[in-house]
Amino acid sequence: MTAQFIKGIRLAELFYTEAVQPIIAARYPDLAYTACLIGTGSEILGFDTEMSADHHWGARLMLFLSDDDHAKYSNTIKTLLKHHLPYDIRGHSTNWSAPDPNDGGVQMPELTTQGIVNHRVEINTLDGFTQAYLGINADATLTLTDWLTIPAQKLRTITAGAVYHDGIGDLTALREQVAYYPHDVWLYLMVSGWMRISQEEHLLGRAGYVGDELGARLIGARLVHDIMNLCFLMEKQYAPYSKWFGTAFNLLDCAEAVSPHLDAVLSAQTWQTRQEAIIPAYELLAEKHNTLAITDKIETSAIQFHTRPFMVSRANDIINVLTAKIKNDAVKHLAKHIPIGAVEQFSTSTDFLSHTRITRKAVAVYQDKAHEFTNTSQKK
Repeated sequence: MTAQFIKGIRLAELFYTEAVQPIIAARYPDLAYTACLIGTGSEILGFDTEMSADHHWGARLMLFLSDDDHAKYSNTIKTLLKHHLPYDIRGHSTNWSAPDPNDGGVQMPELTTQGIVNHRVEINTLDGFTQAYLGINADATLTLTDWLTIPAQKLRTITAGAVYHDGIGDLTALREQVAYYPHDVWLYLMVSGWMRISQEEHLLGRAGYVGDELGARLIGARLVHDIMNLCFLMEKQYAPYSKWFGTAFNLLDCAEAVSPHLDAVLSAQTWQTRQEAIIPAYELLAEKHNTLAITDKIETSAIQFHTRPFMVSRANDIINVLTAKIKNDAVKHLAKHIPIGAVEQFSTSTDFLSHTRITRKAVAVYQDKAHEFTNTSQKK
């Protein structure tokens, strides 16, 4: 039997409503719990396709219990589901293979018609999940260093996905808190994004001018990435990791206008045509800054870099007006002295951004002033 492909979020909903929820309700009618699908997986972002089903994809669900209930019931609920779950949901197996030790613990759905179900209903506390995935307690008020050292790709996977039932309420509260960056942090991240552009935009032409077209292409590609990242920030959307970065970018309001110029930058064969292509992208980005109406309007036209034959954006002007609007002293200090932004703005390492125990060590980069930040003053 070949099951018809269903988006993972919808499959999880069917798995919950048609299989998991009735079993729990029959045995524990008064149990407070949360049923959801968040965290890792292309299906969390809604970008899964039939190709996604070739590994680690299928009928799965997350259940969060209170600390006391987790200690009392987690094992019995796991066993209950093993014996009472149906073998499939709409043709998709609820039974999974054992983790493959030779493939990073990957599990695959395995259809069966007898015996117990080796299911993937992950039972945890919300604290247990957030400590492992984000490095914070679920009820913590995020500090400045929390905001800067939790990658945007993870924040997106907390606010995306789906919550099918929140009988406890703490996941809803967490998702509300991390819906987007506090205002001053947002300004700081845009300062840092513009700083990246200002530091490299003149080098695109300089490398090409001495015949280094390969180097100029690399610089152009980095600038394209920086422009795209600023578009995410300006539209207050968390950017996903590289596999879905372009897909998610194409859903932004500005993509239709900006994308043709970025495509031209990447396909250009000379530094001159590459510069001609990127200038309108800079100008559109500056115009988009003006439409935010968070600072006084700035000039948007590109300008010459000193007396050299290279054109650059108004990045420095925008950096100055954004910095001036930051009210929190700790955040303003970072904007003036450590304008590197959040972790994904200065590193693209998968191991760094994926592993909480590593990413959170970046706290030390910001610590000299970060302790002065209070999240409660940033509600805006």
